[in-house]
Amino acid sequence: MRHLTSIFLLAITATLLAQNPHGPALKIDCATCHSPEGWAIAAEAWRQEERVVPGEAQRFSHTQTDFPLTGKHGIVDCRDCHSSLVFEEAQTGCINCHTDLHQQTVGTDCARCHSTEHWLVDGISELHFENGFPLLGNHAVADCRDCHTSETSVRFDRIGNDCINCHFDAYQATTMPDHEAAGYSTDCWICHDVASPGWLWTGGAGTHSFFPLTKGHAINECTACHIGGDFTNTPNDCFACHQADFQATTSPDHEAGGFPTDCTVCHNTDPGWPATDFTQHDDLYFPIFSGKHNGEWNECTDCHTTAGDFKAFSCIDCHEHDDPGDLADEHNEVSDYTYSSQACYACHPKGN
Repeated sequence: MRHLTSIFLLAITATLLAQNPHGPALKIDCATCHSPEGWAIAAEAWRQEERVVPGEAQRFSHTQTDFPLTGKHGIVDCRDCHSSLVFEEAQTGCINCHTDLHQQTVGTDCARCHSTEHWLVDGISELHFENGFPLLGNHAVADCRDCHTSETSVRFDRIGNDCINCHFDAYQATTMPDHEAAGYSTDCWICHDVASPGWLWTGGAGTHSFFPLTKGHAINECTACHIGGDFTNTPNDCFACHQADFQATTSPDHEAGGFPTDCTVCHNTDPGWPATDFTQHDDLYFPIFSGKHNGEWNECTDCHTTAGDFKAFSCIDCHEHDDPGDLADEHNEVSDYTYSSQACYACHPKGN
């Protein structure tokens, strides 16, 4: 009798397994998902953590699989993904369920750009950086369709990372200067700064290395120096551009004072062209950038009080608080001592 019972149970089990609509690979107890009330399964059952309740079979949870139901996947009908009840036949790739509106132009890994929460793309800048084209300057505010032109607004064919791929028409149309006639390179970044703000392709200071466009020379108009559109014979010495400034300057009068036309002797390129770099003054004449006079003056005219004559200077205009009587006591042993600027300099050529 026992043998007959065992054979009967095996037959019933084999029949049930043969009727399993989920295929032979799913070997869990039916009660892990279904209840005696019916075959329907509440959606929240798929999202709950696996748990064991006394007197109840171990529950199945989708979070324990290789495809947790996050975001919008948590509210879809099972049959939207499982078209057949054989669950292992369902594919886990995005492209297996979702129509590729981008037509293979951005790959098939939807999760690279999208999340399961929505179809919006939050990391556009990061994605462009990964593809070797950082969205800098005007590119950061451009509409995608300005560069990615196609029959649909969601097709993003690769257009190349070279500037000329998008800006060839602008290259040909530019006349100030005429890029084609001058034989300019089509590598726009050589002259232009892609990160510059606004809608002007300003010249990049770093690319004008033969004459750095920094500080007072940081100008946006090439024609300010390149007169008449000639970019081949523009001189790079100061006087060629600043002759009018040299002649018009009266405090001090550069022409009357016989100043050198090499502006760098006295000036740096900070805005305003301050005359604070004439450090040769210390070696050639009198220490004003070192010693006791360092930081004690602001303008050349503090000492050179005669307009247009820089051979003339004054010591006693600044040192007038020193009483001649006291100075006389200090110079008792100095023959022919006089209280005058020339006398001061004669004995104190280094200001000490």
